[in-house]
Amino acid sequence: MNAKTSALPAAALLALALTGCSAAPSTTASLTSPEGHTSPKSLPGGHVHGLAATADGSTLLIGTHHGVFDMSGASAAGTAALQPLGAPDDFMGFVGDPAGTLWASGHPGPGSAKKNPLGLMRSVDGGRTWTTVSNEGASDFHALTVTKSGLVGFDGTLKRTADGTSWSNSAASIHPAALAGHAATDTVLATTEEGLFASPDGGATWGAVPNAPLLQFAAFADARRAVGVAPDGAVYSSGDAGTTWAPTGRVESAVEAITAVASGGPVRMWAATDKGLLESRDGGATFSAYAAGSAS
Repeated sequence: MNAKTSALPAAALLALALTGCSAAPSTTASLTSPEGHTSPKSLPGGHVHGLAATADGSTLLIGTHHGVFDMSGASAAGTAALQPLGAPDDFMGFVGDPAGTLWASGHPGPGSAKKNPLGLMRSVDGGRTWTTVSNEGASDFHALTVTKSGLVGFDGTLKRTADGTSWSNSAASIHPAALAGHAATDTVLATTEEGLFASPDGGATWGAVPNAPLLQFAAFADARRAVGVAPDGAVYSSGDAGTTWAPTGRVESAVEAITAVASGGPVRMWAATDKGLLESRDGGATFSAYAAGSAS
């Protein structure tokens, strides 16, 4: 894994804006766009920072600039009237595990008495209430993921923890735009300007993935199957935990976050975009507008 990646020349790469805001598809290798929060008409909460789905896909949550919203409960009339499940904080690094536990970081919302940044938070009731676990006032994890042995996060420094309370810094100097992991494996993927990196041991050691496409977003559906989206919207899939990748499909809108699940069948993938929430039931080959109530 230490071979050099096949990323585009460095001159074509724009600096990573470590704000958690993602880019519109483009013909360059930029992983992020200029600072700013767009507000898609079909999605509540402004900019979407993360997606979390239950293992069977029956519940789909979005972590946004203004709280967490349950998209699977949206009415046929649309999502404009949806209210956040809990506090309207700015949820960054929003991720879930198959057991239903949610993890997040970010900034307190207007009028909140919480410290800024929020540190690592955990919810065991579907995002309705949150408990601060560690690093309150110290860490804003813009990238965060679950592994078999704990969590990996990036708050300007790549970190890992077994229990959520005590963090150790990684020796790797990579700056992830996104982290992808799964509770069934200790393999972690990190998308960066320099290409895709992988860790086989829960974030302890890292190496570049040879010949991998330059990805902006990545997500594991299970311990082996993963999907990724390039800055130009091209979708890739992997059946060997990110070691090799094949082109699958394309997202035509600007992607803000993705997630994926696989309950013994085809990979299901969701992409929050500036045009709304898209769903694929064939591993990212084709996408359609997400319809509330169709998650199962």
